[in-house]
Amino acid sequence: MSWMLVAAVLLATAGLLVLGVLAIRLWLNVRALAKGVDAASRALAEAAGELGSAVPHS
Repeated sequence: MSWMLVAAVLLATAGLLVLGVLAIRLWLNVRALAKGVDAASRALAEAAGELGSAVPHS
C-alpha cells in the first residue's frame, strides 16, 4: 500500500516538474515575441515618421 503512495507522489512531482519546464519555455518564447513586436512597432513608427516628412504639406 505504501509503495502506491510513493508512486503517486513521485508521479505528481514529475508532473509538476514537467509543467514548470513548459511554463519557463513559454515565458521565454513570450519574452522573445514581445521583443520582436517591440522592434517591429519601432520600425513602423520610424517608417511612418520618414513617410510623413517626405510628403509635402499643403
